[in-house]
Amino acid sequence: MAASTFWLLNALNKSYSTQTTYPIRFLYPESRLVPVKPLPEEIVINVTGKGWKLLRKSLKVDVKPADIPVQSLPRNKYVLGSSLRPALVNSLDGLVLNFVVTDTIYFDFDERIRRRVGLSLDPKQKITEDRFSVVGPVNIEPDSITFVGPSTMVNSIPDPFLLRLPATLSAPAKVEVPINFDNKPLVKANTAQAVISVNVKGLVQEERQIIPEIVNAPVGRTLTLRPSFVMVRYQLLEDSVAIMNRDTFRAVLDFSKYNPRDSTLVPELIQKPTGARRARLYPERVKAVVEVER
Repeated sequence: MAASTFWLLNALNKSYSTQTTYPIRFLYPESRLVPVKPLPEEIVINVTGKGWKLLRKSLKVDVKPADIPVQSLPRNKYVLGSSLRPALVNSLDGLVLNFVVTDTIYFDFDERIRRRVGLSLDPKQKITEDRFSVVGPVNIEPDSITFVGPSTMVNSIPDPFLLRLPATLSAPAKVEVPINFDNKPLVKANTAQAVISVNVKGLVQEERQIIPEIVNAPVGRTLTLRPSFVMVRYQLLEDSVAIMNRDTFRAVLDFSKYNPRDSTLVPELIQKPTGARRARLYPERVKAVVEVER
């Protein structure tokens, strides 16, 4: 044991040249810059030094990383390993740097920005079930959200930021909707969810026969319609059933849009009472037989 100890101590007092990894550290203003990708943490170098020093470096005991300062957004996304020599020499306590083995280290910084965008309900989403309708404005709290992160990622977020309800509604509701967006590890939002308040009321479906008016009719000719009436189907709020004036529905058949191929006209709804929703006319085409007056 004494001989082994003596041999080890003697060996550690000798000088050696070896290849090893060495830690590096990027110094940058975190309030203005953000790394888009994980930064490299070490490089490979070739050094000469006493066995004691090499052992301490390999065990990561009291090792000072080589600092790489980044003051502003760099034009290049890489740095040559040879250019790190001054920073390494200042950090290698008791070791002599022979050369840098790592040829190039890569990094990607972007400007850190703050951007505020409005919140809105996705207009393509169906909000209510079939026999229900939204009454009044949809309220979103908060009405906007602030994102902080790399400029390329933050600027790609749409404005307004669209929210979707998890399910269709059949009654008034306040729904908590999470704020979901890409690049969450790098992009932060000042709120994790929004509360959407929607007033929903039930609808009643009705239908009514109306006689369409003929406009731009040809002079000296008579028109025979088949059928002579059209059906309007519509919905209205339950509390409007007793007060709606159903006599104000008006439909027209415009002969200037006559289709000679199948002798049809398309009925158009030009007037409907206040409160009528989703009104449609049936049939979609009316046969019009044209005869010369005698």
